[in-house]
Amino acid sequence: MSNRSSLSEFLLLAFTDTQDLQLLHFSLFLGIYLAALLGNGFIITAVACDHPLHTPIYFFLLNLSLLDLGTISTTVPKSMANSLWDTRAISYSGCVAQMFLFLFLLGGEYCLLIVMAYEHYIAICTPLHYSTLMDSRACAKMAAAAWASGFLHALLHTANTFSIPLCQGNTVDQFFCEIPQILKLSCSHSYLREVGLLVVSACLFFGCFIFIVVSYVQIFTTVLRIPSEQGRHKAFSMCLPHLTMVSLFVSTAFFAYLKPLSLSFPALDLVVAVLYSVVPPAVKPLIYSMRNKELKDALRKLIQWVQCQHQ
Repeated sequence: MSNRSSLSEFLLLAFTDTQDLQLLHFSLFLGIYLAALLGNGFIITAVACDHPLHTPIYFFLLNLSLLDLGTISTTVPKSMANSLWDTRAISYSGCVAQMFLFLFLLGGEYCLLIVMAYEHYIAICTPLHYSTLMDSRACAKMAAAAWASGFLHALLHTANTFSIPLCQGNTVDQFFCEIPQILKLSCSHSYLREVGLLVVSACLFFGCFIFIVVSYVQIFTTVLRIPSEQGRHKAFSMCLPHLTMVSLFVSTAFFAYLKPLSLSFPALDLVVAVLYSVVPPAVKPLIYSMRNKELKDALRKLIQWVQCQHQ
């Protein structure tokens, strides 16, 4: 990479210069991080250990929790450490690794959300074909394809971003290494190549989002025809959490990467980055389990088992 010889480190955005507020930032991020670890850890353990949850949707939910744990672990601990030790530095190689891992996990997560929308569509609109289309081998292939797509997406964008000459200093206006902020450090118009690649990726992602929307239009049309109120409630409890997370993910991520430069200033960029990279991994376990009786029962049994072990 052409910048490696001229840059040894980057300076990430500091939330504040006041020590008391730095400790507040550390405590807030620590609370969010622990909530994400606990919530996603419970889901992973419950799905892995509770046999009734060995179904396609919970298999995908387990993968989603793994990706969420990876996403938040890529950005938040470094930001917490910088606040605690009153520093802003991240090494060049650390910045490259952070961007690659973040894009890998975030891309895989979006692909998995598409797979989950497909699973919901099959389960509700064509239930007679569910066992054929969603057998264990098909589920494993779809999950593997989601992880592989995230890997290729991250490899392409990370390699392209850091191959662009950087000559506008080393100060990144974000608390982690994010593509739009790195591009601000590029020389003249050399960043346009990566911008073009981002636009192509955004078009693909938007096409997938349209697929999700069309799927849910058909899903809700089918659900409203279900005569049983209990059946409708079960279908909505399965679909609404997923639709909520897709909407939050797409709206904030698209705004972060495709907003015009005239709307780019540190405070807004920071809020949007927190909304799409920090908040979702912490709140997803709550949203997915809040209206899901099977998952709540599994988590209750897991908590009771843990309590028994400590008695």
